[in-house]
Amino acid sequence: MLVASVALLVAAAPPAPVAVQLVGRESTLSRVAVISDSYTTGTDLGGHGTSGWPALAWQLLAAEGKPVAADVAAEGRAGYGVRGDHNSTFGDLTARAVRPDDALVVFFGSRNDQPVEAVEVAGLARSAYELARRKAPTARFLVIGPPWPTADVPVRILQIRDALATVARASGATFVDPLAERWFVDRPDLIAVDGVHPNDAGHAYLAQRIAPLIAAALPPAR
Repeated sequence: MLVASVALLVAAAPPAPVAVQLVGRESTLSRVAVISDSYTTGTDLGGHGTSGWPALAWQLLAAEGKPVAADVAAEGRAGYGVRGDHNSTFGDLTARAVRPDDALVVFFGSRNDQPVEAVEVAGLARSAYELARRKAPTARFLVIGPPWPTADVPVRILQIRDALATVARASGATFVDPLAERWFVDRPDLIAVDGVHPNDAGHAYLAQRIAPLIAAALPPAR
């Protein structure tokens, strides 16, 4: 039987990472760190708590015999170059979430970097990946670029996607491009009424997309 434990810490200061463990009796537990934005934290329009893609993805992974213990450090409005609701960038979130025994570090986003020049985003992303590598020297890296809910993607977001792809690959990470794969294109049923964030169905869809990416990136069980 699967045992799930979820620990949440909410404070006025920047929130600590959310630790989630899904453990099977005979499965090897892999530690995963996730650094992201409101597409991961969820919003009042969808994806809170057990309806969020992380919780759903951990369930999918556990069902495949790949249970994880995850530290999720995600903050609304945050990006590599933009500070979020609690004044954190992805670099700050990396410092809080990544642990020496992590098997995988996942970066997801961010569309919030749109005001920042792509070359600056690239430099900040490189710094975040280097920090993660120092903190977790044996971890694998999965970088998921910024998503967009329609086919009309702003030029700046495309430039940021290209910059992140270059830096991620140079850092030895697997890069996944939601824009090229058209994750949300022609799927308005997955986006909330604000036209930006995934609703609960959108988070279930993200879990189905991201769980296999994590499964493929995890090192083989020993």
